[in-house]
Amino acid sequence: MEKCLKDHSLSDPGIFNDPYLLVYADTISYRRLYALAWEDKIKGANKGSLQSFANYHDTFGLHFEKDNNAWVFREWAPNACAMFIVCEKTSWLKHRDFQLEKKDNQVFEKYFARETFSHEDLFRLKVVWPTGEGDRIPISARRVVQDSQTLIFNAQVWQPEEPYQWVISEFLPPKVPLLIYEAHVGMALEDCRVGTYREFELNILPKIVEAGYTAIQLMAVQEHPYYGSFGYHVSNFFAPSSRFGTPDELKSLVDAAHKRGIRVLMDIIHSHAVNNEVEGISNFDGTDFQFFHHGPRGRHRQWDSRCFDYGKEWVLKFLLSNLRFWIEEFHMDGFRFDGITSMLFADHGLGRTFTNYGDYYGEDVDEDALAYLYLTNRLAHDMGRKIITIAEDVSGYPGLAAPAFRGGMGFDYRYAMGIADFWIRLLKEFRDEQWHLGTLWHELTTKRNEENTISYAESHDQALVGDQTLMMHLMGRHIYTSMEKDNACVETARGVALHKMIRLITIATADAGYLNFMGNEFGHPEWVDFPSEKNSFSFEHARRQWSLKYNRQLFFSCLFEFDKQMVALVKAHHLFSSSKLTLLYIHEDDKIIAFKRDQLVFLFNFHPSTSFSDYMIDLPPGEYRMIFDSDEICFGGKGRLLKNQSHFTLYDPAVFGKQNLIRLYLPTRTAMVLKLKATAPY
Repeated sequence: MEKCLKDHSLSDPGIFNDPYLLVYADTISYRRLYALAWEDKIKGANKGSLQSFANYHDTFGLHFEKDNNAWVFREWAPNACAMFIVCEKTSWLKHRDFQLEKKDNQVFEKYFARETFSHEDLFRLKVVWPTGEGDRIPISARRVVQDSQTLIFNAQVWQPEEPYQWVISEFLPPKVPLLIYEAHVGMALEDCRVGTYREFELNILPKIVEAGYTAIQLMAVQEHPYYGSFGYHVSNFFAPSSRFGTPDELKSLVDAAHKRGIRVLMDIIHSHAVNNEVEGISNFDGTDFQFFHHGPRGRHRQWDSRCFDYGKEWVLKFLLSNLRFWIEEFHMDGFRFDGITSMLFADHGLGRTFTNYGDYYGEDVDEDALAYLYLTNRLAHDMGRKIITIAEDVSGYPGLAAPAFRGGMGFDYRYAMGIADFWIRLLKEFRDEQWHLGTLWHELTTKRNEENTISYAESHDQALVGDQTLMMHLMGRHIYTSMEKDNACVETARGVALHKMIRLITIATADAGYLNFMGNEFGHPEWVDFPSEKNSFSFEHARRQWSLKYNRQLFFSCLFEFDKQMVALVKAHHLFSSSKLTLLYIHEDDKIIAFKRDQLVFLFNFHPSTSFSDYMIDLPPGEYRMIFDSDEICFGGKGRLLKNQSHFTLYDPAVFGKQNLIRLYLPTRTAMVLKLKATAPY
């Protein structure tokens, strides 16, 4: 791409509301124009449309053409000199009748009679290049299965006589807060085995509906050869993982969610690809640079995977087509883009703290990756449906979730990843009586004004093997022995109380959305660890123990009830419709913090041992009714507060000065929510 001129077209101050970015204005403008130049180039050659360009999946792979009453197979492999389809009919050997013809020195193609292939037939490719040959799975295969005996992967023809009929053909998401339930289909069951799309639809989806969440974020959807990779080492980008079921069963799951008014988002892995060659796309045509950077830059030293070269037009075509495919074929409502930090920086951001703005605007930033991210958002938002895009970036790169006209990359949201990491660090390094509430407030509320963020107290990251969930950090070994409601363990009282308060203050300060990982809503007691040699291929930690949630004798049921009503509170009061937060009061020694959001006041007493009576706080004048408190008996609390009680502010200039003081009973380790009912007539 040619160097672009300095950009003078930003119609809004956008990210330049931050004066510290002004010194980098030329770099920011150049990167924006660089992305726009890519867009103009692509549209100019593709009927003015990114969608026309994003047709890799329609052009390549095996397709049945009704007009020709024949199958056609195409594959792009610039370095290959010959290519064969091998299958049972060829005894899995090269056969002249199944040899593809190379056209334009890059694309292989052949038409086959209708009877050549049938639904569920298995096949793969034999690719020949100047220095050798190898078995390969078609790049845009839509279904890939593994033989349980030989463990060999093959593409499978998926052409059922009766294609899946969508019940909800055009899903219009209801106007509800974005409350995301992150889930993994395989580990969603309590049984020690891999769960299926069908089982998730029948057994887990109702749990999500009951809990009140409005969106599901599905992990590990794209096919990946190693289950223990958590779905992050993708081999076949257009194939839903067959270990969970068929493509039609995934469609049924999405359809069922839509029938209940729930969005379905998916983790999309475009930051890297698995090293595997037979079942992946690495070295597909005998070169290491067909899709990836050549040499060391094309290999991620920590993840042991391949790194895309986003400066190649064919790579952009492949990845953008992948987005279009999941939207059109499976009706996905949006994507969480994984590993953006790795995409952006030459060193993948490893071991860096990103404390200086200069870290974002140096020569080590991949401007092609930035351009690709811009194009993904343009394509997704041009698709005609209300597609949501979410950036997962640990670096804090400014403007990822700002509109392009404000100097950003166009993501709708970004995850506030620092919040969950802060909670874990706080629990690891400090007792709660040492927590500094001012620092906590800063971590929970600091964000860029032009970006929408999604907060979470913990996701799967905080529970991966080597770490623990929040509840395990709070409880230690007592989580296994002291969760009965009739026990008097001090550690249990502390753990249950703080788990509720952590989640409430996180969602109450969330900007535009909130995320929870499945099971964490009831304090799931186990970490996440997939079957591997290290654990003798055990499923013990790759499942969810739902029975704990439904056991009324255990505090897990109380934590779930709290989470359910907390989510209902957010929905009932449209909490995220107003992002303005006002800190009303903070006292480090008393461990009290109070803040206002719209008509709601949130108060937290984090003190480990002291309950305060007649505690006076200055609030806007009026009558306040307590509508929620974490100390309710049904939440595993002590029931020390009178439900639905009203409080009035007191105003006496002679005694209080110009303050409107409210007197409250604040039990130890308790949170409450007050709603302004009426304005006082002073």
